[in-house]
Amino acid sequence: MRRLTCKETSLLVSQSLDRKLPWGERVAVRLHFLRCEACKRFKAQIQFLRKAVQRGAEKIEEASALKLSAPARQRIKRALRKQK
Repeated sequence: MRRLTCKETSLLVSQSLDRKLPWGERVAVRLHFLRCEACKRFKAQIQFLRKAVQRGAEKIEEASALKLSAPARQRIKRALRKQK
């Protein structure tokens, strides 16, 4: 197994947020973390940002749910789905 560069590692870390990496790539990333504190920190930061965005989206949804009636929310959801 060849060593990953920091650029390759950061790309795989980013991709791992959206898909499960194959076993070999997961092992290569973990091995890279053993010798590279910066990439390890990058992973922690990107995970923190993802959680923060998710929490923010939940808060927005909660706030909008308090102000909109159920039929209004449904109309908006249908309209947004049609635009995709």
